[in-house]
Amino acid sequence: MRPLRLLAAVAGAPRLLGARPTAPPYSLSGASGTAPAPDRPSTRERLRAWAELLRVSALFTVPGDALAGAAAVGRRPGRGTALAVGASLCLYEAGMALNDWADREEDAVDRPHRPIPSGRVAPGAALAAAGLLTAAGLALAARAGRPALVVASGLAATVWAYDLRLKHTRLGPAAMASARTLDLLLGATATAGATAKPGRTASVGTTGAVGTTATVGRAGAVGTAATPGTTGTVATMSGGAGGGATVPAARTVPAARPAPAPRPASGHSLTPGRTPTPGSTPGLTAAALPSALLLGAHTYAVTAVSRHEAQGGSTAAPLAALAGAAGLGAALLRGRAATGGPPQSPPTAAGRLLLPAFAAAYLRTSAVPLLHAALNPSPPLTQRAVGGGIRAMIPLQAALAARAGAPVGGLAVMGLVPLARALSRKVSPT
Repeated sequence: MRPLRLLAAVAGAPRLLGARPTAPPYSLSGASGTAPAPDRPSTRERLRAWAELLRVSALFTVPGDALAGAAAVGRRPGRGTALAVGASLCLYEAGMALNDWADREEDAVDRPHRPIPSGRVAPGAALAAAGLLTAAGLALAARAGRPALVVASGLAATVWAYDLRLKHTRLGPAAMASARTLDLLLGATATAGATAKPGRTASVGTTGAVGTTATVGRAGAVGTAATPGTTGTVATMSGGAGGGATVPAARTVPAARPAPAPRPASGHSLTPGRTPTPGSTPGLTAAALPSALLLGAHTYAVTAVSRHEAQGGSTAAPLAALAGAAGLGAALLRGRAATGGPPQSPPTAAGRLLLPAFAAAYLRTSAVPLLHAALNPSPPLTQRAVGGGIRAMIPLQAALAARAGAPVGGLAVMGLVPLARALSRKVSPT
C-alpha cells in the first residue's frame, strides 16, 4: 500500500470503527446550542465607538473658552466659570452627536468607517444623546443665572441650526464662528453673574441720603439712622451680658452737605439698595467681545478648511486660513484687551513673557499644517490641517487669557495641550 493511501486509511479508521468525530474548535452559542449567535461588540468597543462619535479628543479645546471669558471681564474663575465649562462641554458634545446623525448618509459614502455608517452606533441613539446633552447644558447654564441661560440658549440654537441646516451653505463657517464666540461670552457672563451677589451694604438714593446699620462686635449694638439735615437718635445700647438700658436721648446732628452719588465704574451698574452687579449689565459682557471675536475668527477659518477635508483639492481655503492665523498672532501681540472689571495691575514680567510664548505656540500649531495643506491639498493633509486648527484653539485661549491680564489662567489652559495631543493619537478630532 502506498504511503498516501495508508495515511488516508489511518485517518478514516475511527470513523470506520464507529468512533464519534472530533468536535469542531468552536462552540455554538445560540439558543440550546443550535445556532451561532451573532458577535456582539464588547463594552470596550462600544465605548470606543461613542468616543469616536463624540470626538472626545477635541473636548480639551472647550474649557479654555470659559477661562478666557472670565479673564476678559477681570474676574477670577469661580462657581460660575465651572458651570459655564460644564454647559459648554455638554453643548459641544451635543453638536458632535447631532453632526454625525445629520451626516449619516453622506458619511456612508465618504467615510463609512464612522460609528453610525459602520453600524456601531444607532442613529436614534446619537440623536437622543444630542437632545439629552443639550438639555443638560442648558440646565447647568441656568444654575449660573438668567443671563448665562440666555447666552447658552443662543449657543444651543446656533449649534442645532448649523448641524441641521447651515453646515453646507455659505453661512456654515459664520454659524460655527458664532458658536465659539457665544461660548466665550457664556464663560464671561456666568463668571460675572456668579461673582457679584446683591447685598444691602449701601443704599444710595438720588438725594444722597445714606441709610446704614452699624454693628459693633459683641460688646454692644448701636442702631442709628442718620440723614443729612435731620435729627439722629440713639435708640438702644445693649450690654455684652444681655442686659440693656434705653437711652432716651435725642441729639441733633448738624446738617451735613449731601454727598454726591458715586459714579458707577465702567461696566457696572449702581442700583439703590444693592452693590454693583456686573453680570446684569451689557457693558461687562461687551468687554469680553474683542476676545470672543478673535476666537470666532480662528473658528471661521478652520471651518472653511474643514468643508474640503473629505475630497481635498482646495488650495485657497488653507492659504486664507494661514493668512488669518498670521493676522491673529499679530493681534494677540498688539496689546492687552480692555476689560470692564476692576482696575488691573500692570502686566508682570511673567505675563510679558508668556503672551508671546502662547502666541508662538498658536502659530506653530495652526500654521504648519495649513502650509502643508496649501502645498498639497490632499484629503489626509487637509484633515491634518483641520485637526491642527482645532488643537490650536488651546494656545489661542491661553494667549487671550494672558492678554487680558491672567497669565496664570493661560498656563492652566496650556496644561490641556499634552492631554489633547495624547488622546488625538487614539481618537481623531475630525
